[in-house]
Amino acid sequence: MPSKSDLTKQRIVQAANQLFYRKGFSQTSFSDVVAEADVPRGNIYYYFKSKEEILKAVIRYRLDTIAGMLAEWDKSIKEPQKRLERFVRIMYDSTPALLRSGCPMGTLAMEFAKGGQELKEQSKMLFDIFQRWLVNQFSDMGYTEEAHDLSLQLLARGQGLIVVSQVYQDPGFLERGTRELDRWIDELARYA
Repeated sequence: MPSKSDLTKQRIVQAANQLFYRKGFSQTSFSDVVAEADVPRGNIYYYFKSKEEILKAVIRYRLDTIAGMLAEWDKSIKEPQKRLERFVRIMYDSTPALLRSGCPMGTLAMEFAKGGQELKEQSKMLFDIFQRWLVNQFSDMGYTEEAHDLSLQLLARGQGLIVVSQVYQDPGFLERGTRELDRWIDELARYA
């Protein structure tokens, strides 16, 4: 059973995670996190000395969440093609949030693209965990040599769909794009 201290820290990280997604890292203040987490201001400083420390905890939280999700898919979905289709379905299932705030990984990466190297590396880790998993899926389909490039293509196409759908507030474009990605994956599976 987590201690009260662990629960408070977790509440702060989850609140910051939501705020960084909705508002962006640079637009989120300590006061915002205090209000969202509903904790006394001193509690934030007890656990985190800077916003960058909170960011690292948020990224760790996201990585742990993603790792758990991917492990569950590996366990419960037998075919790599079906696992890839499940990955694509995240976009469709998340349409309202994506249209409102963009991709949690992509928006963070873009925010830090012009910043310091450490922040870039932190946000890149979120892409890396998916990219490595995608490489494994394409390799399991028989595309061992092409797996790296195929994984990057899928990430890039997905991010592009999300950005354009958000810019134009067009859920239909996102739906059509995810169907096209499913057709692409199906075609790859047929020719593997």
